[in-house]
Amino acid sequence: MPAAVTPRNILPPDYARGAWDEMLAADGSVNPSWSHVASWLGGLTPEQAIATNGEILRLLRENGVTYSVHGAPDGEHRAWQIDAIPWVVSEQDWKTIEAGLIQRAELLDHVLTDLHGEQRLIAEGWLPPELIHAHRGYLRPCHGMKLASKRQLILYAADLARGPDGRMWIVNDRTQAPSGSGYIVENRGVMTRAMPRLFHRSGVRRIAGFFRTLRETLESFPTASGAREPRVVILTPGPQNETYFEHAFLASYLGYSLVQGDDLTVRDARVWLRSLGGLEPVDVIIRRVDAWFSDPLELKEDSQLGVPGLLESMRAGNVAVVNHPGSGVLENPGLMAFLPGISRHLRTEELILPAAATWWCGEKKACDHVLANLDTLIVKSIHRAPTFGSVFGGTLSKAERETLRAKILAAPECYVGQQQVSFSTQPCLHGTQIEARRGVLRGFATATADGRYIVMPGGLTRVAASPEALVVSSQLGSTSKDTWVQGTDSEPFVSLWNDTADAAARDADSRNVPSRSGENLFWTGRYAERAEGTARLLRRAVMSFVESIGDDESQLSRHREILMGGLLGVTNAAPIHEEEDHAVVSDEEEVMSLLTQPGRIGSLAYNLRSFRNAAYAVRDLWSPDSWRVIEAIIREWIEGSGHVVSDLDDFTDPLNRLIIDLTALLGLNLESMTRDAGWRLLDSGRRIERAQFQLSVIRHFLVEARTPEEELLVMETVLAASDSLVTYRKRYRTYPRIELVLELLLLEPNNARSLLYQIQRLEGNIDRLPRQAHGARLTSEQRILVETSSRLRLTDIATLTSTNGGRRRKLETFVDHMLHSLGQLSNALTLTYFRHADRPHFLHG
Repeated sequence: MPAAVTPRNILPPDYARGAWDEMLAADGSVNPSWSHVASWLGGLTPEQAIATNGEILRLLRENGVTYSVHGAPDGEHRAWQIDAIPWVVSEQDWKTIEAGLIQRAELLDHVLTDLHGEQRLIAEGWLPPELIHAHRGYLRPCHGMKLASKRQLILYAADLARGPDGRMWIVNDRTQAPSGSGYIVENRGVMTRAMPRLFHRSGVRRIAGFFRTLRETLESFPTASGAREPRVVILTPGPQNETYFEHAFLASYLGYSLVQGDDLTVRDARVWLRSLGGLEPVDVIIRRVDAWFSDPLELKEDSQLGVPGLLESMRAGNVAVVNHPGSGVLENPGLMAFLPGISRHLRTEELILPAAATWWCGEKKACDHVLANLDTLIVKSIHRAPTFGSVFGGTLSKAERETLRAKILAAPECYVGQQQVSFSTQPCLHGTQIEARRGVLRGFATATADGRYIVMPGGLTRVAASPEALVVSSQLGSTSKDTWVQGTDSEPFVSLWNDTADAAARDADSRNVPSRSGENLFWTGRYAERAEGTARLLRRAVMSFVESIGDDESQLSRHREILMGGLLGVTNAAPIHEEEDHAVVSDEEEVMSLLTQPGRIGSLAYNLRSFRNAAYAVRDLWSPDSWRVIEAIIREWIEGSGHVVSDLDDFTDPLNRLIIDLTALLGLNLESMTRDAGWRLLDSGRRIERAQFQLSVIRHFLVEARTPEEELLVMETVLAASDSLVTYRKRYRTYPRIELVLELLLLEPNNARSLLYQIQRLEGNIDRLPRQAHGARLTSEQRILVETSSRLRLTDIATLTSTNGGRRRKLETFVDHMLHSLGQLSNALTLTYFRHADRPHFLHG
């Protein structure tokens, strides 16, 4: 470490270090493992601090990293936060942590196996039966179940913090469905890009090997079908779950399908995936749904998140669920009081990583101790629940302590008391200031196929929301850190690519996406196209207020009247709720509402929010570049951080950017996505929506015959809204004429905006979707398209342009028939691919 770098010129005078600080040694000097970080901090200027924080925030936003907090003032999908200063762990410290986590994982695996088997630990008095049977994580239907592997606890995580004696202590065990590993990968990716030189100088160990081992373990489970490679899926509660981003990220990172409960079904004691290609067998499920909700037949009967019959399939040995549904019992904090004795009994060794002294109130002596020392202890429920967290007795009033005492006495077996330990602090970069905050490290271990455990050389570090906070919780606004475990030896690069001999030969369509994912892709395409069309029309409306289009005021007023009538017709927007005084809504207010009101069906804001929801539901299927475009749209139009609204003129540039972003997303989808069934449904959604928008524009602008001057302005609006104005000028080189406009928008096969072009694309997509074997017979979707295409090709433009009573009634009839056919096509696709009902296996067409 450079001699000039000392705590005095790194840390501010008011740096409130705890009893132990991670960066500082006992004598106040900088720990050797922190030398590179300390040197960087010593030269960090306020401007550089702001730039570094800004770069980290930019990268997180680009990647769309979120942590959902329902009801939070800053929105449901809160941006993930990373502190610029990592937690550096020395090689020697890590060896202790690693050995301790392996020891604890092996011990808990033994406890889990015993509790769902012989229960000798209870019979021999090492565990009180009330402690186990009163815990919600102990699931009686799981008794006797075993995974076909050498370990029953496949994934294990533990929250660790350094106690006042300088040793790492266990704070919590996480065995139900340990979360955080996906955020670790994102943290590492952001930090290596934001400060690559510091990262590489610090000799940080790689984490990819952990995920490689995890995947090898998952794919070592036997398959009920006898296939060489098991089908692995990740079961998520859905997009509303707080860590849904991580579920989607891990599905993409590991190469597995992300599914919800309704995507799976059990038949003949086997689990099947409802995919676009029909039912496909599932062999391994990575469970991110709480066990109590995982099977409504045997557990929580009103659960909408689980798979009816899942436990039946597990008993039959036809599916492996990771982690075992009964593993939640190991999260009982009351176990901490008994694990030291069990370790000595089973392993004849002390725990390497101690926990804070714990007293389970189900024992009278322990309960008396807790009640007598409420003002100095932390009281916890044995159940994880948002209604009762960690209660610091010293912070309670006398009345609050009496209330807590009554709760404990009413159900003593449901509470524990723990010694209050002051955890270590570490430096955090808050703006341009360095502050000391308490931190907790979540370490991860996974079982290997041969029954060993390995530990990820790193973890998810979280620091308290403020220097004064004692509790570290993501729900309470904690910030994450990248964890840098130092190593002296260089590590080989580890790839997650599958290197099995038959991987390259596998049919790309043999593993279809779930039908729910196909449905969300379909609606992502529809809402993206709907938003683009609405944006083009609204841009035209905004221009009518900020620019002079006509030669005089009366002509401008008439054009605006026509434009507003057509705009409301095309968007089919719900009426504005008028104020109590029944004030007339002006055209400007109408346009502003269509731009900004997410609760108004048909508005641009509503369509973009629906687009976001559909795209987020298939977060695992987007390429990084595609998601950056989606994230840019979300940031500007949904989170509202891109522009300040004061009048319509403020929307000109944002509308231009939105149209460019949506067009860029289409281009990325065309160029980057594999032409599988999911892509064809995404593209089909866009084609149906574009065709319907085109027809709706024609119906609401061109069916009514107008004066020549009005016709000219209206046809320019129609061509501009259809992004065909330049195409018309190049092709016809004359002023807009109704027969030429209709020919271009309906029948020109080379115009990417024409109705015929959309029908041709739909025919190509639907012919290649997986479908049942019909022989020579057409499917319902194909029949609709044949009829629609034939009617379109046989259309006589001259007939459509004829007027009767001031209206082009033949055109009106034609448009209505086409809109009806496209609606039928959408419904047919929904019934065939999205109805979430069992279907037979399809042949891939």
